[in-house]
Amino acid sequence: MLQRLSDRAILSSPLPLALSRHTDALGTRARRADSARIRAGVYADGPAFRALPAWKRYAVRVHAFVAQHPDTALSLESAAVVHGLPWFGEPAAIHVHDPDRAHSGRFGDVRVHTSSAAREFVRVEGILATSLCDTVVDLVRLLPPAQALAVLDAALSPAQGGPLSLAAVKERASGRPGTRGTQRERWAWERADPRSESPSESVSRAVIEWWGFESPDLQHTFRYEGAVDRVDFLFPSRHVIGEADGWGKYELEDPERAAELLRAEKRRENRLRRHGHPFARWEPIDAWQATPLRDTLVAAGVPRVRPAELEMLATLQDRRRQLRSPTLRTP
Repeated sequence: MLQRLSDRAILSSPLPLALSRHTDALGTRARRADSARIRAGVYADGPAFRALPAWKRYAVRVHAFVAQHPDTALSLESAAVVHGLPWFGEPAAIHVHDPDRAHSGRFGDVRVHTSSAAREFVRVEGILATSLCDTVVDLVRLLPPAQALAVLDAALSPAQGGPLSLAAVKERASGRPGTRGTQRERWAWERADPRSESPSESVSRAVIEWWGFESPDLQHTFRYEGAVDRVDFLFPSRHVIGEADGWGKYELEDPERAAELLRAEKRRENRLRRHGHPFARWEPIDAWQATPLRDTLVAAGVPRVRPAELEMLATLQDRRRQLRSPTLRTP
């Protein structure tokens, strides 16, 4: 079952946080050798924190900031945590928006943003943040293109629980002064597709375009042998089916249920192959690395119809907003 945006929001810290100012006893316990200092005065279990995937470590950092500054408005990737939008890897900064400041600034790992354009602020389960629409516009203007497309698709996609329309997002963006990020906006507006059912599909779609492959049809439905099968991508000229796999759906606590899902997927793939459809399967890392996805599509017979856009492919390696390499995971 697909998660909705509200389901993916992380509204409490993935790990318990200890604030040393509460009591001396808690402060002493928080400073044990195996504790991780998340920020000044906020601690968590060290081994457990280091074992988290990068995107969850970022959620812990965001909630550590919120614990100390509950009336400061989160923005950008930090707001994405509480809105359930995709974010990538472990962003370097905690982002907040302060409309009363004259200038933006950085204080340790906190980036304080301001702007002459008004933002709407909301509380999500008590956490103050820029509104979903403002957060999407801000991220589309600042993120590398494939990431921006994943954020925009998520906000628009009924399958992902996105409640926004492209018209509403574009109208919100039109009120922003200046030209910074507008070229990225236009690129994303032209490619946004509410049929996209995951960030992996959105990033894959960008990479498919940049390698020059023919444009696929999304969420195509087949009816063979009394079954109804819907696929992520169909490349029409060669009837090639493309599937952007994520293994999360098989990582279940019930091993028997996970095994049954795998068997059902194999039966589905065999059924589609029997009716003449070559298969191309890839994982999120294949799209991020670009070349493995290209090789997979070439091997499946998907035609390339235009030259590769190497400059756009290079944006997949943009790490400027992150502490570590991006991994395509969403809460």
